[in-house]
Amino acid sequence: MGIHITGVGSYIPSHIERNQDFINHSFLDIDGSPFGNENGEIIEKFEAITGIEERRYAKPHQTASDLAFLAAERALSDASLDPEKLDYIIVAHNFGDIQDGCIQSEMLPSLATRVKHNLQIKNPNCVAYDVIFGCPGWVEGVIQAQAFIKAGMAKRCLVIGTDTLSRIADPNDRDGMIFADGAGATIIEKTNNSGGILSHCTQTFSNGEAFYLYAGKSYNPEANPKDKYIKMFGRKVYEFAITHVPKALKQCLDQSGEDIADLSKVFLHQANEKMDEAIVKRFYRLYRHSQPENVLPISIHKLGNSSVATVPTLLDLVKRNELDGHQIKSGDVALFASVGAGMNINAFSYKF
Repeated sequence: MGIHITGVGSYIPSHIERNQDFINHSFLDIDGSPFGNENGEIIEKFEAITGIEERRYAKPHQTASDLAFLAAERALSDASLDPEKLDYIIVAHNFGDIQDGCIQSEMLPSLATRVKHNLQIKNPNCVAYDVIFGCPGWVEGVIQAQAFIKAGMAKRCLVIGTDTLSRIADPNDRDGMIFADGAGATIIEKTNNSGGILSHCTQTFSNGEAFYLYAGKSYNPEANPKDKYIKMFGRKVYEFAITHVPKALKQCLDQSGEDIADLSKVFLHQANEKMDEAIVKRFYRLYRHSQPENVLPISIHKLGNSSVATVPTLLDLVKRNELDGHQIKSGDVALFASVGAGMNINAFSYKF
């Protein structure tokens, strides 16, 4: 017996926004002054640091709950599951539904309720709720689903991560090039098979770290100061992540009872390629173990940072053999982990 991911699906928007599409943007410093560097130089440095070459944006008529619904349909199909049999729908996001051209978030009703409505589920005992936990939201949703199933409160849960960060990014902030849109969904349920979720770890650091990511006004002094955009202290986030995430990964793996030598994959939140590489390198150093090849799948170079959607989308890509050099097979041990606003860190270990 084990609690398994029995279905995976994702929705990757079709619109591609390449780095060169930002060449005519007006990038401003935090004080509203222009940079001394040309945009070409800014973009080149950005790509070298983050690994991002392009990202995906939702179509104008789509919202985060629309993307979530499309990913959910695919996960349900992958699991061959009737949606009426779901006990919980857990949707992780950060900004709700944001209409194209609008800065206001919509979270009434919850995105989970909107997804349940779009799936046309009639069962009132299927409970739908949202998780606001920063980029680690999907991982935390899986941890909660596992707890419900362990406690006998549920048999099957749908856990989704969805965001449209492109609509909450300041067009005058060069950090806005990081953000993207997308959704990933998973079915979590108990099966007769061994393995599944083995252990988990969740942490919140808020004594000085709480506002490393925050809502702030545009860098454009002519913009409405009441409009708020996603902002971050990038260097602080980077240093925080490479310091604390490796330790959380080790805590999670140690609790699983699995050996570091048997670890096949680390599915990390796709926030920054260099940061993810540093996290995994430091994680293996904690065990004084050499890092094997192809342990870290990367999608950020093509998909950007879609927040809570990155980890389940990455899993879906690997599961469907759409990332060169990365496959998963029965018996493989993996870690799933994320870090983000809060500052929150979480991870769970899994045996396929």
